[in-house]
Amino acid sequence: MSAEPDKTGTTITQVLYGVENAVKLFSRVVYGANTVIDICDDDIISHTATSHKIIEKRVLEIGAKFRYITEIKKDNIKYCKELMKVGQVRHLDGIRTNFVVTDTEYSSSAIMQQVHAHPETVYSNVRSIVEQQRYLFENLWNKAIPAERKINEIEGGIELEKTYVIQDPQSIQKLFVDMVKSVQHEVLLILPTINAFLREYRMGIIQLLMQAMRERSVNVRILTPTNDVIDNILKNTVISYQEGKRRKDFDLRSINMSPEETAVSTVTIVVVDKKESLVFEKTDDTKEDFIEAVGMATYSNSKPTVVSYISIFESLWTQVDLYEQLKTHDKMQKEFINIASHEMKTPTQAIIGYTDLIHKHPEKREDMMQSISRNAVRLQRLTNDILDVTRIDSHTLNLHKEQFNIGNLLAYIVQDYVGYIEKENQNVKLFYNFKQDVNDPLPIDADEDRITQVISNLLNNAIKFTSKKREGVISVSAERKKEEVIVSIKDTGEGINPEILPRLFTKFATRSFSGTGLGLYISKSIVEAHGGKMWAENNPDGEGATFTFTLPLSSSRKTIMFSRKDGR
Repeated sequence: MSAEPDKTGTTITQVLYGVENAVKLFSRVVYGANTVIDICDDDIISHTATSHKIIEKRVLEIGAKFRYITEIKKDNIKYCKELMKVGQVRHLDGIRTNFVVTDTEYSSSAIMQQVHAHPETVYSNVRSIVEQQRYLFENLWNKAIPAERKINEIEGGIELEKTYVIQDPQSIQKLFVDMVKSVQHEVLLILPTINAFLREYRMGIIQLLMQAMRERSVNVRILTPTNDVIDNILKNTVISYQEGKRRKDFDLRSINMSPEETAVSTVTIVVVDKKESLVFEKTDDTKEDFIEAVGMATYSNSKPTVVSYISIFESLWTQVDLYEQLKTHDKMQKEFINIASHEMKTPTQAIIGYTDLIHKHPEKREDMMQSISRNAVRLQRLTNDILDVTRIDSHTLNLHKEQFNIGNLLAYIVQDYVGYIEKENQNVKLFYNFKQDVNDPLPIDADEDRITQVISNLLNNAIKFTSKKREGVISVSAERKKEEVIVSIKDTGEGINPEILPRLFTKFATRSFSGTGLGLYISKSIVEAHGGKMWAENNPDGEGATFTFTLPLSSSRKTIMFSRKDGR
């Protein structure tokens, strides 16, 4: 097959057959290069000394820019190191394509992938085809990692941490199965819908977990909604009970949701041996086939990422366990699942998005890793808040009380926040309006960590809504009134929306990009658990709001009445 000639001469695109033609075309394209030689192959060419010499000779002759992509393995490290002397080499997992493209020509030969009697070789010097292949090479190059990192990993026996996005449903399915087959110690699995469980059961995931449990004593823990069909599957084919007790190596907790409460796009999370995670969304949960239902996925063996998903699992596991033990009202369970699913979606999608962008923009890797870390912290904060809410609602919030001086505690917290405000260049001035009287301290019997949580939450809110103004002011005050201490935090921020004010301290009354809307509910509950009160009001001058809480003063005077922070 040939193309029409252009102004620069005859342009052709042709297919040739045979090993000899393949070798000749490779040499022809390399020797025909003027400024650029880019090669992508499946690691066979790097074993060929003749090919290496051809590349090295041409690069040295013309000073061409040479780049090479392959899958680096133990058996081709030597050849890759030789190629690194004359150009740049990168590693790409599982690469199954091969071609050489220069500034004017392109060739791709099956001989690099599979040697057989009549390999096919494609050659072209048509500008549009050459440019298309150069574009393909650039995309692969951006996804690949420097050869030095992979070589150090292989030679040092170190597993390189990586996080990447998978778009192909078949690849996601294969990786899912391979991860389950490889488990040695523990599997954590969140299946968000009944259909998700049934799909995984049909593709053999549940059976593989049972096999791993029997043969390698693997511990299996699953969070999933259940119904009669799933219960029958578990009783008849999966879980064996001994004297009515659960097996120690298999535990399944039910998180039941009604169909209308289940989102169309749902997230499955699997963590294997606390070393690697796979997270994937379903684009259509109604599909019975895994390939048709699944969307994109994120794989990671990066410790911070894996730990984040372990934290999510453990937090949800604890929540479900508490609900089972306390027989929490069905409405509370539904509310927890709905809110948790909604709030988890934003940071989870951010983590998935940034891991994809890391490969496209490696120059911004550090900034994107910081964004991933921030969203992981947000997930952790969300799970902690939900756990606190569950403890409060179930009356299991434990307080570790001791006597300390709340005046000193306020002083140290304000001091910390002043440093934070200066560091972050916030447009806020923070004042503490309390003069410590050593003869008349403010001793309270309370859980210092929980009171610190309350004060910090109120200050964070005040800074968030006050820093939006050019010059904001926040003042913290404490005063004795009979047998209680009154603490107020006044700001000159936006004030409280009159529509929200009546339900300000209820769960999820106010939610934003930076919060879950649980902080005020938790803070008020902590104060009330100590026998105090909390309220809020807009300032009379129409600028900002004031949050106030009271705590009973200690009825006894001990020798030491200072915060633990005094020992810093």
